[in-house]
Amino acid sequence: MAENSEEDELLTAFKKFAIHGDTKATGKELNGKNWAKLCKDCKIIDGKHVTGTDVDIVFTKVKQKTARVITYEEFQQALQELAFKRFRDQSQDDAFQSICKLVEGQGPANVGVTKAAKIAAVDRLTDTSRYTGSHKERFDESGRGKGREGREEIVENTGYVGAYKNAGTFNIKKKNEK
Repeated sequence: MAENSEEDELLTAFKKFAIHGDTKATGKELNGKNWAKLCKDCKIIDGKHVTGTDVDIVFTKVKQKTARVITYEEFQQALQELAFKRFRDQSQDDAFQSICKLVEGQGPANVGVTKAAKIAAVDRLTDTSRYTGSHKERFDESGRGKGREGREEIVENTGYVGAYKNAGTFNIKKKNEK
């Protein structure tokens, strides 16, 4: 019973890494990039006994000649190949169990993923209160964009020139003169 649940956890880890980064992946086949990521994230690559090159060589060895991916059975065979190399002081079966324990229940890590930079220069360049000229007209006092009103010249058919300050006072002046 315990061995069956370990097998399920290994299959779950395989599927998680198989679909990582590929929206069209079914989870039944693992490509070389995700195999290397699995080995790195699960700490199979230790830098001494198992390196990235070893992982690539094992992947090439277990996959079919024309294939670019490995199945779950080939994945287990690849783990078997790396197990003795990673755990030299253990027997073949114990080494395979140890390497399976490293992989079981693991998923792809997103550590080191690029994040948006918070730099003072970017803040300065995107601060709308510092905009001048025609760019300043595109935003209101709170810094929110005005949309189309801020981009296009809205024509007012009042009969007055655009910047005329006494607009609408003509009729009032005429009444006062009578």
